[in-house]
Amino acid sequence: MFRLEMADALRSRWIAFTGAVYAAIFALFIWLGLRESTVLGFTGLSRVVMSVSNAVILAVPLVSLVATSQTIVRARQSGFFELMLSQPVRRNDWFLGIVASRFVVVVGPLVVLLLLALFAGALSGTRDVTLVPMIVRSLAITSALGLAFIGIGFFISAYARSPERATVLALVAWVASTALHDFALIGALLRFKIAPVWIFALAAANPVEAARIAILGSVDPDLSVLGPVGFWLANTLGPARAFAIGVCWPALLGTVGLLGASRHLSRSDLVA
Repeated sequence: MFRLEMADALRSRWIAFTGAVYAAIFALFIWLGLRESTVLGFTGLSRVVMSVSNAVILAVPLVSLVATSQTIVRARQSGFFELMLSQPVRRNDWFLGIVASRFVVVVGPLVVLLLLALFAGALSGTRDVTLVPMIVRSLAITSALGLAFIGIGFFISAYARSPERATVLALVAWVASTALHDFALIGALLRFKIAPVWIFALAAANPVEAARIAILGSVDPDLSVLGPVGFWLANTLGPARAFAIGVCWPALLGTVGLLGASRHLSRSDLVA
């Protein structure tokens, strides 16, 4: 099943499309970061890191939800499950195969881009010994973030009654995690007197925010790019804890979503 799903992804050029989206968004954010670094008073590296973190939290969740939110509900309506149930294939085998293929589609282009960045750094004569660990940590964080939204996407697809509803729910999940969550926290700060610990706990509950802090902390352990808030986080959590939260929490959230989708898939009627 994994081989068939990967063949379908290659035939439909999903991986090429995903890589092009990542490359375009990353290049745009990096160019904007370098262009505005002198205006905003940041150094070039700090601004680029901030821009890359913003690109990651926009691109990875969106691509993950687009690649997964239609899978189960569209297979149910198209009659694919009727054909599959007539073959000696278990539901869990199909589900594991499609989850693994979607993970490769989402994370594979990121691996290629990060390896190209490492190769470009080697060609430019960079002797920074922290470059390889930084790329490894960034890959771990982005993979965990992709797993989180792959789980959310499959959970939406398993419970949605129509492809249109699945699309709307996926869009709501993406907007809520990338934008509305920040506005909600700002509104809570303006309306109530909340201790900083609770504010940061609520922020870390969003896998996007946890991944952003982990990416920034992997490059700048002092989180100086965030100003006083960054220094408070660096002294309270430290880079090791920030990295652990940025990897473990999104991975746990994605695993729970996948388990929920698998449970519903194994017990529900697959024929619309």
